[in-house]
Amino acid sequence: QVELQESGGGLVQVGGSLRLSCTASVSFTVINNMAWYRQSPGKQQRELVAQIMAGGSTTYADSVKGRFTISGIGAKNAVLLQMNNLKPEDAAVYYCNVLGRVTIDTPLRYYWGQGTQVTVSS
Repeated sequence: QVELQESGGGLVQVGGSLRLSCTASVSFTVINNMAWYRQSPGKQQRELVAQIMAGGSTTYADSVKGRFTISGIGAKNAVLLQMNNLKPEDAAVYYCNVLGRVTIDTPLRYYWGQGTQVTVSS
């Protein structure tokens, strides 16, 4: 059973910072990419916030560019999201996501965490 455990969410004032962390319960044999998604109140779909590929290249949603930074710790199967200058519209449940293989015999698939709440007060 693969589990992704997020931490670091909470309540922060506008302009504040939070650092989200996601750690896998297993060591993936292959990681294609790791990412953070978020689901805002009232929205049905999760939005890609930031993604880091195995080679280290990163992608960000336009709304968070220059404020959020994703980094991966491959050896620990962990991914971080540093969020600075938070805005009310950043409030959401943030989910960790990994595309990888646990063993060489298991299929490449997506794994999701349970989510961590980020609340931004004005």
